[in-house]
Amino acid sequence: MTIALQDGVSDWPTAGFPGVRMNPDTLLPVVVNEEAMESALAASEDPADRIMALLLDNQPKEAAELLAEARYKDPESFRLRIFEAEVHRATHRLDRAVQLFKHLLHDVQGSSKEAIVHQYLGRAYFVSGNALAASEEFAKALDLRVAMAADAALIYSSAVALQRARNVLELAS
Repeated sequence: MTIALQDGVSDWPTAGFPGVRMNPDTLLPVVVNEEAMESALAASEDPADRIMALLLDNQPKEAAELLAEARYKDPESFRLRIFEAEVHRATHRLDRAVQLFKHLLHDVQGSSKEAIVHQYLGRAYFVSGNALAASEEFAKALDLRVAMAADAALIYSSAVALQRARNVLELAS
């Protein structure tokens, strides 16, 4: 899904890849600058980047095939494990995505990667309609990122996601 870079999109949180930002309403990544993304993909040799691009282009089957090949070559890759769960999220197997993120969270507990997994787990909960669990995960990600003095863009991303989940909870009550 590609959208034109327009007013209001510039304050969307970055999604960790050139040309990609997080939609603050859906909390899902979207391509906002296809040229920047394509240029970064051309310079990358990381299969996780191509998997991400396929997911953004709504091609989860192709992403799953590339993921299987990449995981065979590098079964312990943190990024590939993240994208394994993301493929499940993208194909609406949300329970499996949550399960994989929880398993990954157990494996990275106490490391610098823990906040990343809380953020992704929060997004999986949010997409599945569980705003309460999402807000708890986003709060953990935000707390960890602040405590680690993470990059401001990461802190902002967690803060936006947490506020969105809380807004959904407030509307539901």
